[in-house]
Amino acid sequence: MPIRSRLSKEKSSKKPLHRIILAVLLLLIMAALITAYNLYGYVMKPNTRTPGNEAVSFFIPTGSIYEDVKDQLFSKGYILNHHSFEWMAGRKNYPALVRPGHYLLRPGMNNNDLLNMLRSGNQAPVRVVFNNIRKKEELAGRVSKQIEEDSVSLIRCWNDRDFLRSLGTSPEKVIMIFIPNTYEFWWTTDAREFTARMQKEYDKFWNEERKLKAKSARLSIEEVVILASIVEKETQKNDEKPSIAGVYINRLRKDWPMQADPTVVYALGNFELKRVLKVHTEIDSPYNTYRYKGLPPGPICIPSIASIDAVLNYKKHDYMFFCAKADMSGYHAFSRTLAEHNRNAKAYQKALNAKF
Repeated sequence: MPIRSRLSKEKSSKKPLHRIILAVLLLLIMAALITAYNLYGYVMKPNTRTPGNEAVSFFIPTGSIYEDVKDQLFSKGYILNHHSFEWMAGRKNYPALVRPGHYLLRPGMNNNDLLNMLRSGNQAPVRVVFNNIRKKEELAGRVSKQIEEDSVSLIRCWNDRDFLRSLGTSPEKVIMIFIPNTYEFWWTTDAREFTARMQKEYDKFWNEERKLKAKSARLSIEEVVILASIVEKETQKNDEKPSIAGVYINRLRKDWPMQADPTVVYALGNFELKRVLKVHTEIDSPYNTYRYKGLPPGPICIPSIASIDAVLNYKKHDYMFFCAKADMSGYHAFSRTLAEHNRNAKAYQKALNAKF
């Protein structure tokens, strides 16, 4: 056979083999692309949705297991592709790494970012706010709605004499360490951690400047807080609080009974009482400042920063009395003499009777 003919035959026989190899390579490339696409969908493709396309709070209680987290995510409709989430959770060993806490779930998160956040315990802090609180039981109820710890555990902590002694306070005085404000906490903060943090905030609040002002007023920090709690319940007008504080300081220095109506309300425990009558002032309680001179044994509420600073910056004047104004503005009329005070009181009572 001629050489040219033989070579031509060999080339033609190799063409099918080349085509087969090329086809296999193309199939492998296509399979790799499909796998990569699916893997991208499982790992990087957005897989969360939230109401209104806004970030939402997602809570994982202490003691939760993977099934609890998954059920909550799925039942609330936060996860688009359940299968891809479960596949990724398994690859990241999340079922063994569930961490309690408050997490911020954002729309469009992919499985990788979501699971990294959850398994690392990368919580978002919660804001704890409390004000207008009278007793520690009420405070416990308010706080327990904002962190995971329940009110019973908080009260138990605030009655733990040994623990409170380590913070320099006691069950009788612990309410004084709480300064109304907005604080950031981890949702999983327990009762002791919460209380210790509040003690630190208290120490920070009572800086040298405030301590010097208390000393200048001849009051201890405890006495400032107690007086501020009375001022707090006398008026909602911050601009007149220093004047009201001045009246009470004048009475204390002249050894007069304070005769503060809010202390009678506290002694009675009837916080819906609108008008304090003479019969009410006869209750035998150390909190009744009509019967007992001086400050009551403890605060009648948790005073605001405005009320505390009003006492520290009390207005120096010679007023001994004050009464709600007859114009029902919420402000008070101040007077130096009992006769003047009685006229103001009569005018207010007349306006009150006309209104009701």
